[in-house]
Amino acid sequence: MFRRTVAPGIEIKLLEAAEAKALFAVADRNRDRLRRWLPWVDQTRAAEDVRLFILRVLEQYHSNLGPQTGIWVDGVLCGTVGLHPIDWGNRNCSLGYWIDSAQEGKGVITRCCAALLDFAFDELGLHRAEIRCGTANQRSCAVPQRLGFSREGVVRESEWVNDRWVDLVVWGILEEDWRRKRRSRP
Repeated sequence: MFRRTVAPGIEIKLLEAAEAKALFAVADRNRDRLRRWLPWVDQTRAAEDVRLFILRVLEQYHSNLGPQTGIWVDGVLCGTVGLHPIDWGNRNCSLGYWIDSAQEGKGVITRCCAALLDFAFDELGLHRAEIRCGTANQRSCAVPQRLGFSREGVVRESEWVNDRWVDLVVWGILEEDWRRKRRSRP
């Protein structure tokens, strides 16, 4: 079972089907805010939709394509962070994340992404990771900036998000850049 302590009171762990109801409640409570940037929000109408998602990402993990985890703050499930399926031929992956508005702005997502990057580069031996987020999604774009990613460009009208096309910023980091950034952390 994939599980990491990220910081005191913050943990990420592989999602379990039994957590579908709790995760749906968090997503539903944040629906208006999340639907602006995440295409899955409008299609997620019930805990059963979340349970099916969890079963898919558990299969992803067991197929050695990377973990999708729940974020737990002080024992409360408050969002997700994970790797999209790993491209083993090119030893790269991308990260995705969202969090309850009550935890926003506290550095939780940045710390959780850092823990996943440590795992991806140190334990999986990946070469590259990227994060894609809406060009106007300032909070989401701040995460790769803080982590030392390079802004590599914009993919115009790359994703249909509920009712409109969204331009995505592509942020990338190489394993050697991550190691250099990690060594420079206080």
